[in-house]
Amino acid sequence: MMSYFAKMKGSSTSPPAVGYREILWSWMGAFLGMLSVSYINFKMLTGPNSVFLIASFGASAVLIYGAPKSPLAQPRNVIGGHVLAAIIGVIGYKLLPDLIWIAAPLVVATAIALMHFTKTLHPPAGATGLVAVIGGPAIYDLGFSFALTPIGLGALILTLIGILFNNIPSNRRYPEFWI
Repeated sequence: MMSYFAKMKGSSTSPPAVGYREILWSWMGAFLGMLSVSYINFKMLTGPNSVFLIASFGASAVLIYGAPKSPLAQPRNVIGGHVLAAIIGVIGYKLLPDLIWIAAPLVVATAIALMHFTKTLHPPAGATGLVAVIGGPAIYDLGFSFALTPIGLGALILTLIGILFNNIPSNRRYPEFWI
């Protein structure tokens, strides 16, 4: 029993702090990526059910621009994880529309398992699957197109801006791998 609790102390030290230049590049990249998605949502789309800006994209921006070397931030993971989780979320809602309290955890857990299986693990995608279940009429009305737009297209935009922006300074590179 003591070894169980001993594991909770951790096994390493905190990673070193990043410099101001890295913080600035992360900030600028996240701003430009999210600005692009936000612009589409608020300036190009019209109507009460127009949805393009999803909260989980904010978490993706943290990875793409703040931790571009992370395996979880790579294009395959960002795009594949979001699209896969969105599809699972739509299926979960369609199968259990009256049991949201069961559909929500089922979708997140299934998305994690399938992302592991397909090597597309991307933590923000868990929230994407959840949005498909709890998002309300604006999301429900999109059906499976939710996986393509806003999710697939939004993830693609964030990734493309990450590729263009993260390679400007000589000390940054993105992506680390494609497949």
